[in-house]
Amino acid sequence: MDKPAPQHDPEPGGGGRRGAVAGLVIVVVLLVVGLWLARELGSASRIQDCVMSGRSNCQPIDVSPR
Repeated sequence: MDKPAPQHDPEPGGGGRRGAVAGLVIVVVLLVVGLWLARELGSASRIQDCVMSGRSNCQPIDVSPR
C-alpha cells in the first residue's frame, strides 16, 4: 500500500500571517468605532443631563474666530 505524500504549503507561514494581519485590522477598526461611539454617547448623555435639570442653554454654540 502506497502512502500519499504529505502535502506541503507552498508558502510556509504565509496563510497564518495573512490571517493574523486581517485579525489585527479588524480589532483596530472595532477599537476605533468603540471609542467614537463612547465619545458620542458621553456627549449625548451630558446634553440630556443638562436638559433634564431644567436648563435651556445646554447645546454649545461654536463661534469661529474672525
